[in-house]
Amino acid sequence: QVQLVESGGGLVQPGGSLRLSCTASRSTFSNYAMSWYRQAPGKERELVASISSTGGSTNYADSVKGRFTISRDNAKNTVYLQMNSLKPEDTAVYYCNARFLGMYWGQGTQVTVSS
Repeated sequence: QVQLVESGGGLVQPGGSLRLSCTASRSTFSNYAMSWYRQAPGKERELVASISSTGGSTNYADSVKGRFTISRDNAKNTVYLQMNSLKPEDTAVYYCNARFLGMYWGQGTQVTVSS
C-alpha cells in the first residue's frame, strides 16, 4: 500500500497559477501511474491529468489542456500539477491518485479561484 500526501492548494485570483505536489510513501513510486482528479461541490469526481510511470506519456481533460501540466520526479517520489491561467470553474478539491496493483488516493487539497 502507498500513502499519498498532497500540498500546494490555496486561494488564487482568476488568471493566477498554483503548483500542486503529491508525495508518495513508497520507494517503488516509479512503478505507479499517477493522476490528478478534482471534485467540485455537487459534482462527480473527474480526471484532470494523468502521467505514465516513466513520465513518457501524459493525458489531460479537454477543460485544462494548454493550461495545466502534469510531471513527476521519480527520485523524489513526487508528482506535480502546474496550473496556469486558472478560472473560477477550476475551483475544487484536487486529489492525487496512484495506480499499480491497486488504486490509492490522497486526502485532497482545496483549490479556490476567486477574486
